[in-house]
Amino acid sequence: MDDQHTSQRKATRDFTAVVAAKVERKISARRQDARGVWRGLGMMGMVGWSVVVPTLIGAGLGHLIDHRHPGGHSWTLALLVAGLTIGCANAWRWIAREDRAMHGDHDHD
Repeated sequence: MDDQHTSQRKATRDFTAVVAAKVERKISARRQDARGVWRGLGMMGMVGWSVVVPTLIGAGLGHLIDHRHPGGHSWTLALLVAGLTIGCANAWRWIAREDRAMHGDHDHD
């Protein structure tokens, strides 16, 4: 009878350990999901700013040149496009680096 009682206790402990492990995995997965959402939103913000800042700098610099040295063509438009191009290239590079880091491919850095 004592052996049966011991085996029941062991089975109960094993079951408890399995349930506790599953609960821990579920809680961990929920934390990871929440971090993933915030990380994604943060990444969108960083990508946005990495495009907007060079674009505005280019437009501002172009406007300054146009205002001080008026000419036949628009420096504002030219430098706005240049800033946009630089910003997009910067965002592309940053996203590619994050993608490599997320997938564990560090050979291309």
